[in-house]
Amino acid sequence: MRKGLLVFLSSCLLILLSACDAEQEFSSWPCRFSYDNSVYLDDVLASAMSGSSRGVFCQISEEARGGARYLNFTSSNGQQSQKRETTMEQQANYVLGLNNGIIVGFQTLNTDGAYGGFVGYDVQCPNCVRNTGNYTNPTYYVRMASTGIATCSRCGLEYDLNNGGQVLNGQASDKGLEKYVATTTGPFGFISVFRR
Repeated sequence: MRKGLLVFLSSCLLILLSACDAEQEFSSWPCRFSYDNSVYLDDVLASAMSGSSRGVFCQISEEARGGARYLNFTSSNGQQSQKRETTMEQQANYVLGLNNGIIVGFQTLNTDGAYGGFVGYDVQCPNCVRNTGNYTNPTYYVRMASTGIATCSRCGLEYDLNNGGQVLNGQASDKGLEKYVATTTGPFGFISVFRR
């Protein structure tokens, strides 16, 4: 019953999203993540899933340890938590971006100055990935700050998480963060992040 509900909700979200945001460009990099926070009540993840806490972002990654898999949640405010995956979640085979990491949250702005929506980004610096051609196992992670800025640990480019992942200190040819389709039903609800 529970698995059927998750499949149904995911299908509904996909249908709704296909009719929206036709002009927005989304990444072709791999991503597939659906999570029901009404089951786990994870406060760190919830802080980024709330429209009333715009500008708070959460990085999601996965790790295997002792034969089990865990989801790690780290907020832009420095809070951390970890949840063990259920058998059903392990069978879902999450794909967290190009190399095990996505960032989610509500933007404070969008390009026309209005409140931005819920967004999902890859944690890899897209400019380092493209410049090196390393799409197999890149390790050019961006690090979040409480200011809503993510900085590449390799090249130092800064990205504005609150404004579409735009590059703040780069050249005209530099690209913003890779974006995924992201939806949420609220802080202690359902979250889905995937490539279009």
